[in-house]
Amino acid sequence: MRHARGYRRLNRTHEHRKALFCNMAGSLIEHEQIKTTLPKAKELRPIMEKMITLAKRGDLHARRQASAKLKEEQYVSKLFEILGPRYKDRQGGYVRVMKAGFRYGDMAPMAIIEFVDRDVDAKGAGDKARVAAAAEE
Repeated sequence: MRHARGYRRLNRTHEHRKALFCNMAGSLIEHEQIKTTLPKAKELRPIMEKMITLAKRGDLHARRQASAKLKEEQYVSKLFEILGPRYKDRQGGYVRVMKAGFRYGDMAPMAIIEFVDRDVDAKGAGDKARVAAAAEE
C-alpha cells in the first residue's frame, strides 16, 4: 500500500530535488516548453500550477513566495507580468504533460511539459538573444 507516500524521490536528496525543480520551473517559465523524463514532468506540474495561481493573485506576498521558490528575478517578473494575466480567466490546468517516447541511451520514458496556450516564439528566445549579444561584443 502506498499510504503517506506523497511524492517521487527521483533517487535524489531533498536539497537536490528542491534545486532540480527550482531550475526546471525557471526553464519552463523562460521557454514555456521543456523536454524531460516523465516522472520529473509529472512532479513539476503541481509546482507550476501553484506558481501560476500565485501569479494570478499578483500581490506582494505572492511575489515574495514565488521569489523564494524561483531564485531568479527574471523568472518572477515574467511569471507575474506575462503568465499571470494570460491565465487570469482560466480556472486551472495551466500546464500539460505529453508523452514523447523513450530516450535512446537508457530507454527512460520522456515527456514534454508545456503551458496551455503557450507563446510559440518564447522557446529558445532567451538563448538567441544571448548569442546575438555575444556576437555584437
